[in-house]
Amino acid sequence: MTESQADPIMLASLLNEKADKRIDILRRIADVGSISEAARSAGVSYKAAWQAIETLENLAGGSLVEKNAGGAKGGGSRLTDKGELVLRISDELARARSEVLARFKAESLPQLRQVASSTLRTSLRNQFPATIRTIKIGSALVRLILQIDDTHLIRASVTKESAQLLGLEEGMSVLALTKATGVNITADFPDGESHALENQLVGEVIRCERAAKGGECSIRLPSGIVIVGFARGRHGLKINQRAVASIAPSSVVIALTS
Repeated sequence: MTESQADPIMLASLLNEKADKRIDILRRIADVGSISEAARSAGVSYKAAWQAIETLENLAGGSLVEKNAGGAKGGGSRLTDKGELVLRISDELARARSEVLARFKAESLPQLRQVASSTLRTSLRNQFPATIRTIKIGSALVRLILQIDDTHLIRASVTKESAQLLGLEEGMSVLALTKATGVNITADFPDGESHALENQLVGEVIRCERAAKGGECSIRLPSGIVIVGFARGRHGLKINQRAVASIAPSSVVIALTS
């Protein structure tokens, strides 16, 4: 049997209570001894609370919450030793992090503080600071409109449980992320039908590979944002040419920084 690469220290290094509601839910379970009560007090559904626990347990490599059998109130839930360890490590990291950021806060630009305060490390090549302008809650999905610069809006969709766990609200600052493989770059300009289905952003080609077979390509928007994607074979794109990056809303991932 192979050993899991996950462990509580790795988990706690990725999360902090301010940026991730899952840690907050774990703490509430420790306080009240009930998953359903923790969900209610955190303002999320019971399903979302369980999703949070399962995600944390996958990262931690073991059970963080266990059921208490019987008792006057019919049992409840408690943290395992590993769950308690995750909270202790998270507390220590939060204190140390606050001390370091406080030392640099006065001299750092807002953009640099955002980079310094983020714990996010990911293979997703496209990462754009964004502001949530609109939230529309559907039966299963929450649809978002995000502003990534003065002129560009992009759409994203997340599940209701993810929106609850992230605590998404209009006006909130987030990161919009997408894989380079989820971005299609072409010389075809938006039309009414395709524009309704995808985010289509027009920029200038600054890098493009393998004209015959296709490959990675980058465009720069007028605001300076660079989008990395892929162009198909025989794309015909050239440096400084105007091109379109198309991104499906379902390919946009939403992340928070502390």
